[in-house]
Amino acid sequence: MPYAVTTPSPFVILLANVIWLIKLALFIWIILSVLISFNIVNRWHPVVSKVFDVLNRLLEPMLAPIRRFMPELNGIDLSPVVLILVLEFLRNALYHYF
Repeated sequence: MPYAVTTPSPFVILLANVIWLIKLALFIWIILSVLISFNIVNRWHPVVSKVFDVLNRLLEPMLAPIRRFMPELNGIDLSPVVLILVLEFLRNALYHYF
C-alpha cells in the first residue's frame, strides 16, 4: 500500500523557505568573498561594498559562534560549511518531524 502523502503545514514551509534564503545569502557571501580576495571584484565599489556589508551583518551572528569552536586551519574558514550542514539538518528535521 503506498504511503499517504501529507503536505507540511504553512509554518514548516515558511521556516524551510527562511532556511533556503539564509543558505542563498551564505552562498552569495562565499562567492563574493572569494572574488574580493582574488581581486576580481573591487571591494570598494559602492554596490559591492553595500552588498558585502549587508551579508556580513546578516551572517556574522550565525558564523561567530561556530568560529569559536572550530580550529584554525591555516587561514581557511570552514564555519560556512558547518553552517550549511546545520541548516540542512534543521530543514530535514522540520520536514521529518512536522
